[in-house]
Amino acid sequence: MEKNLNDNKIVARKKGTVVSDAADKTIVVAVDTFKTHAKYRKKYTSTKRYRVHDEENKHKTGDTVEIVPCRPMSKSKKYKIA
Repeated sequence: MEKNLNDNKIVARKKGTVVSDAADKTIVVAVDTFKTHAKYRKKYTSTKRYRVHDEENKHKTGDTVEIVPCRPMSKSKKYKIA
């Protein structure tokens, strides 16, 4: 029996807030993560912005969305809405 390789794949989902929806079929999602400084052990927030493919243009600024990696859609778009 053949097994599908995609069944065992672990997908790194990220949850973030839409900060821009100005482009067509593209939104910008800001993902906040907590990190700890190596020496001082202080926790701080790190924000990373991802360009995400939004086929139906249904997400607006302020929405909370979950994104997953996919094949590159363009030079900067490598994620899509989950």
